[in-house]
Amino acid sequence: MQSRAQDHHRERLSGAMREELSTILAGELGDPRIGLLTVTDMVLQPGGKAVHVYVAVEGDDEEAKQTMMGLSSATGYIRHELAEALDLRAAPELTFHLDRSQQIGSRIEELLKRTKKKRAPK
Repeated sequence: MQSRAQDHHRERLSGAMREELSTILAGELGDPRIGLLTVTDMVLQPGGKAVHVYVAVEGDDEEAKQTMMGLSSATGYIRHELAEALDLRAAPELTFHLDRSQQIGSRIEELLKRTKKKRAPK
């Protein structure tokens, strides 16, 4: 069982990592494959040795695929920059995941609107 101090430290570290990752991903990567993206969620594993980063990519499926490939190849650089910026002894392992929740939500809203129109009395 973790103490409150450990929980608080993890929350602070997670917040600082999210901010720094957003900054790195927004402007410091020169890979042309990486398009416009947003960090939607970040899950710091117990012990802080691994981080799952969820990103939403603007554009179609091909752009998302290219962006994920670019992120995958830039992982070492991102880890290094993250460790340096946050003064960490060891950079956590980063795993990037494509977050399609916004696209799915939009599609669900569209389908709900269609069913409401069909059910509306004439």
